[in-house]
Amino acid sequence: MTSPFLLANAQQQVGQALGISPWVFIDQVQVNVFAEVTRWRTPGHCDPEHAKTTPYGGTLLHGFHAIALLSHFYKSSQLWPEDGRNPLNYGLDKVRILQPIIIGDGVRLRSHISLLDAQPKANGDMLLKTQHDIEADGVEGNVIYAEYLTYWHGV
Repeated sequence: MTSPFLLANAQQQVGQALGISPWVFIDQVQVNVFAEVTRWRTPGHCDPEHAKTTPYGGTLLHGFHAIALLSHFYKSSQLWPEDGRNPLNYGLDKVRILQPIIIGDGVRLRSHISLLDAQPKANGDMLLKTQHDIEADGVEGNVIYAEYLTYWHGV
């Protein structure tokens, strides 16, 4: 995307690719912290020795951990509308974890972001729906598909 992303012209960009986020590195320490915070510390995610005996051969990234990165992917792609402020996570529509994400010595993720919808609201506010096709470095095909809703207040 060459020009700044604006709420004012978002409706004209529906159906277009907006950008690709920088890579994010995730390692076992981060997986373990996520497990503690969410109270989902299971061997398949947190015990590398146990995980060697699974069909995956290593621990897996929690699917919700990757999904929790959507806001980061969006902002790090410089897609924060210059004419928007105080964004609110409005939720998710379709979300699919398409492939397991094996941690190993660490994994890099990034998101290919497209605009699916832009719904004007009162006072110049806008509800945006972005599509996130998340890839893991070295894995063929996308690992996660998510439709992310963000409510923006106009300036």
